[in-house]
Amino acid sequence: MQIKLKFVGIAIVLVVISGCSNSSQSHEMMDHGLKDPNMSGMMEGHMSHDEALKLTHSTGENELKIPLELPRDTEEGVTYTVKAQKGKTEIFNGIETNTLGYNGAFLGPMLRLEKGDKVKIRTINELDEETTFHWHGLEIAGDADGGPHSTVKPGEEKIIEFKVTQEASTLWFHPHPEGKTSEQVYNGLAGLLYIEDANSRNHTLPNIYGENDIPVIFQDRNFTSEKQLDYKATMNEDGTIGDTLLINGTVNPKLTVNKEKVRLRLLNGSNARNFTFKLNSGDSFVQVATDGGLLNKPVPLKELTLTPSERAEIIIDFAHLSTIDDVALIDEEDSVLLPFEISNDRGVESGIPTQMNDFSLTEEEMSLPVSKKVELFGMMDMVTINGKKFDPNRIDFTQQQGVTEIWEIYNKPDMMGGMIHPFHIHGTQFKIISRDGNAPPENERGWKDSISVKPDEKVKIAVQFKNKGVYMFHCHILEHEDNGMMGQIKVE
Repeated sequence: MQIKLKFVGIAIVLVVISGCSNSSQSHEMMDHGLKDPNMSGMMEGHMSHDEALKLTHSTGENELKIPLELPRDTEEGVTYTVKAQKGKTEIFNGIETNTLGYNGAFLGPMLRLEKGDKVKIRTINELDEETTFHWHGLEIAGDADGGPHSTVKPGEEKIIEFKVTQEASTLWFHPHPEGKTSEQVYNGLAGLLYIEDANSRNHTLPNIYGENDIPVIFQDRNFTSEKQLDYKATMNEDGTIGDTLLINGTVNPKLTVNKEKVRLRLLNGSNARNFTFKLNSGDSFVQVATDGGLLNKPVPLKELTLTPSERAEIIIDFAHLSTIDDVALIDEEDSVLLPFEISNDRGVESGIPTQMNDFSLTEEEMSLPVSKKVELFGMMDMVTINGKKFDPNRIDFTQQQGVTEIWEIYNKPDMMGGMIHPFHIHGTQFKIISRDGNAPPENERGWKDSISVKPDEKVKIAVQFKNKGVYMFHCHILEHEDNGMMGQIKVE
């Protein structure tokens, strides 16, 4: 099968090259090093995102696991201790899979913070290799952000300190070592970080953790015949895609719910797969939050697409669906992701407020000129930002602390048409000004730290850093990040 695919890839490449041999685009691709004799293999990998492996249906035989809420440390002055560890996990019945995890064998716990908290986290590396602890979406000083400069060696521990200054949101944490992020995340390093504030507690949104307020971490994986994770065997330079879905580390999951409103905190924790979520019944749900906070008003949706690292909070009203039989969350190919078993219990009364936040774009922000341009380009290991690969010794941009600037993100098409790049900036939450000159859709009018950028699309965002330091900005297809689709900004 592999041989057949390679011949198909070569045939397609030959047709494309002969069809555009005199075009400026073909010369441009050659200038970017795509005259390499291995080009056919790269093209094949690139196409895999247009024809991604279809996910196998969840059989619903296993109840969805809920990440434990990490208890606060009793030691004076330390809020949490987070350990990166190796372990073995029974993902499949009777078989132990080698995995990585935080404070356990696989994935990680949920850490709960409050706006205004002064936090001290002890991070410990119990792996056999270097790692970092990156707090994705957290507004934090650069030296505590956990980028590739902040490595923690095997057996080493470091303490970070910060004050929580942002509003209620669902964030996450994962490793970010240079060139190794994709493999460490793939093998299980990912955890959750919740922030709460007075505004979020005053609302009637579902908020009983694990009952009607459920975190759902979506990750696709490939397993060997021995049910092991073999990243090196399955790795694709253009983004590793799998055919087996894990949700919170659960294979073939189902979620048992009462006849009530249930809040799902969606996280696309995959290396590269985009997810479009919808209900197989055709019913609507409402989105109430983006990456970094509550929307002003709930937004009814039939479907929602999240690229890697994006989050969204949605509410499904299981008391008022058109049917309660065989209801499931499915993707754009109608693969069953998460079946729901709806009990006869009425559950807890909760509501969806008509007004939840006061997020806004100011006239000043809307009128600011573009001061930074980011061009995403390429595929496989030829990916660049502004024509350059990541250099840990190079600062690409500078910005003043507390000053808002407008960044323009452009996804430049390649000769194959290009692919969606999820763009992420460390240490900040930003506002979307426009997509190709148009106002963003209603469900993106809130705080974001990651944004989907389609081929040939230009997105303008308003960016402000509350803290100083050096921060990464990059494509969150993890293999692209590891291959150098990343830059650095120094906030002074």
